[in-house]
Amino acid sequence: MIYLVRHAKAGDRSAWTGDDRVRPLTDAGRRQALALVDTLRDARFTRIAASPYVRCLETVVPLAGHHLVAIEPHDALSEGATATDTLKLVAECAPTGAVLCSHGDVIPNLLGHLAATTGLDLGSEPRCAKGSVWTLTTAPDGSVTSATYTAAS
Repeated sequence: MIYLVRHAKAGDRSAWTGDDRVRPLTDAGRRQALALVDTLRDARFTRIAASPYVRCLETVVPLAGHHLVAIEPHDALSEGATATDTLKLVAECAPTGAVLCSHGDVIPNLLGHLAATTGLDLGSEPRCAKGSVWTLTTAPDGSVTSATYTAAS
């Protein structure tokens, strides 16, 4: 299984005056990150990869601590990453499972690509709220066979 996590709440991008790559989670975002531990408490995975943006890394810190898994920053999850690059990472992680934390452009782009190329049923429109999780069931070859959405807690 691949658990595709949208980073938790990080405040208004337009109100942030610094480099957007270092925009941190808000208090609400930190609560969402803690809730992710409960959401994925029974999940089995050996890797956690995240966009190198601070808000993505902070989103998975509580989960990494709970599961004792190191966080790997990965550019295939950064804003603007292509579906091809993200899909390559999904296939690489599929055999042992992973949590992948990314952004509101990358996740819908990947899901749209999967729906278009494999016929994956995502419902009426792929949702991607901050702090939410898409659980991707994968075949042994790394291909995605189904997807289920879990809203943020």
